[in-house]
Amino acid sequence: MKNSVITIILLIIMVLNFFDVLTDITLGAPRWHIISESIIVLVSAFGVIFLIEEMKARTLDIVNLKKELMVSDDKLNNITEEMKNARHEYSAVIHTQFERWSLTPSEQAVAMFLLKGLSFKEISSVRDTKEKTVRQQASVIYSKANVGGRHEFAAWFFEDFIQPMASC
Repeated sequence: MKNSVITIILLIIMVLNFFDVLTDITLGAPRWHIISESIIVLVSAFGVIFLIEEMKARTLDIVNLKKELMVSDDKLNNITEEMKNARHEYSAVIHTQFERWSLTPSEQAVAMFLLKGLSFKEISSVRDTKEKTVRQQASVIYSKANVGGRHEFAAWFFEDFIQPMASC
């Protein structure tokens, strides 16, 4: 949304300055004035092009990420019944712990994405929120869980599943 607003503002600046340059040419304005305003038109045009390309790339990234999540969900639907039961039980344990920490529903959603390994940028794209919001929610999650960060948070849930190898 922010990029769209900036793009529109730059486009308006570009168009208004373009017409101003045309008017200045017909009025015989000094050459340096026409050149400086022409530079503003060109810089605005490059800014608009850059932002449009950036928005296209982000949109494509979001579409690809959503496709990957759908593929992942399809794979989860094809697992064995035993694995489904284990997954369900573990998910219940995780959510119970989230409730013990008094995580809000939004924080729980972010926490699950963190456990799945998504970046803040990916989480913000999937949840259609700002990355700064996700970072703030993650900080609150870490504080409520009394952990130092993302890795310690994930380890809190997974460390008991990792068994040391038996010595030969």
